[in-house]
Amino acid sequence: MLIVQTPLRVSFLGGGTDFDDFSHDHEGAVLSTAINRYTTVFVKERFDDLIYVNYRKKEIAAKVDDIEHELVREAMRLTGVEKGMEISTFVDVREGSGLGSSSSITVGLLQALYTCKGEVKDTEILARQACQIEIDVLGKPIGRQDQYIAAYGGFRFITFHNSGVTLENIHLTADLKRRLSERLLLFFTGRTRKSEDILTEQKANIKERLQLLKELKEMAHSGREFIVEGKLDDFGRLLHEGWLCKRRLASKISDGELDELYEAALKAGALGGKVCGAGGGGFLLLYCLPERRDEVRSALQRLEEIPFQLERDGSKVVFNYRRA
Repeated sequence: MLIVQTPLRVSFLGGGTDFDDFSHDHEGAVLSTAINRYTTVFVKERFDDLIYVNYRKKEIAAKVDDIEHELVREAMRLTGVEKGMEISTFVDVREGSGLGSSSSITVGLLQALYTCKGEVKDTEILARQACQIEIDVLGKPIGRQDQYIAAYGGFRFITFHNSGVTLENIHLTADLKRRLSERLLLFFTGRTRKSEDILTEQKANIKERLQLLKELKEMAHSGREFIVEGKLDDFGRLLHEGWLCKRRLASKISDGELDELYEAALKAGALGGKVCGAGGGGFLLLYCLPERRDEVRSALQRLEEIPFQLERDGSKVVFNYRRA
């Protein structure tokens, strides 16, 4: 039996510039962090040749091509694992909530299946192959940031260009990490959404939104500098500017209800924030001074708060037992 744990993520600035349609010509940039909320993949070798897959439903398949769970199916195809497996996936939060769970699962599946074969793949390969599955094979209208932050973990400044992806680890001192963590709040809006609907429109709008995307890229660079210099409140205010830009990328990124929640948080003392992921629901991230946290929580008391910390590690095997 083998267990792989892969972090979810919070993307702060630059989302949308990691789409190939933008980054191949203009170079994208994203500031993102892994968090201590996870997807977990359990893999167990079976005594027969059947394939069992457990998630929201239970599948039993005689061959890989019959598997309905597209991420499991394509991960098995790519790794060359063909039979005799039971695979279960779990997510710490609701799927479709903007924390990158699909890409996290894909990275975790690849690492688990390769490990079962006795193969060790480096982090770059896991991230790149997760992109291959989601973007090239399945044709999902997404960028490449989620797969890389899931594989590598940490607090990262990630650039995307026509020759690949480059990651910079942003070193946070213990004090800076503590100060940043106590200023970030995460609330579940009570709504999940199908991100593909929003991202399909966003992808189609790229040519018309080039200047907006360039501004978002520059904000990612500025956010990196604010973090490195310890200018956390400037970083918080920049999140607000980034959200005002991002919600102009597609029509369903925000709506009246989400705007009302965000405005209530600002009035209560938040300096900035954003709806995570594609938008349209899921999690609301907020930045506020420690002395204003209780006021913000009170203003959003009908929402569920999800405590979290920054996560140093990326995808990793946490348990590996093989019968002799």
